Amino acid sequence: MRRVDEALRAVLGDAISTDLQDPRVGFVTVTAVKTSPDLRHARVYVSVLGDRPAREASLEGLRSAHGFLQGRMATELRLKHTPTLTFEYDASLERGMKITRLIEELADDGEHDK
Repeated sequence: MRRVDEALRAVLGDAISTDLQDPRVGFVTVTAVKTSPDLRHARVYVSVLGDRPAREASLEGLRSAHGFLQGRMATELRLKHTPTLTFEYDASLERGMKITRLIEELADDGEHDK
């Protein structure tokens, strides 16, 4: 399953960055793909550069382009079924940056206490 997920991630990432013409879709990175065991559904996690409105617009653009993206997967990968795509925002990068910022703030406070 990991190889299928990684292959889907690579194909989708390439298609989104090079072939998708929707102006709503900004700078999007496919961070992970989780495919159901029967290969009928794939949850695609993306990170989007920008604020909340840019994120929502990009997700809406991706959702409307799911047919194009599924077609691209069907032509590039040999799978028994072409999974139905569901796009979700991956907040892990945002959480990681917040944790890093908090650690830096604590470190700065610790230096001031000395």
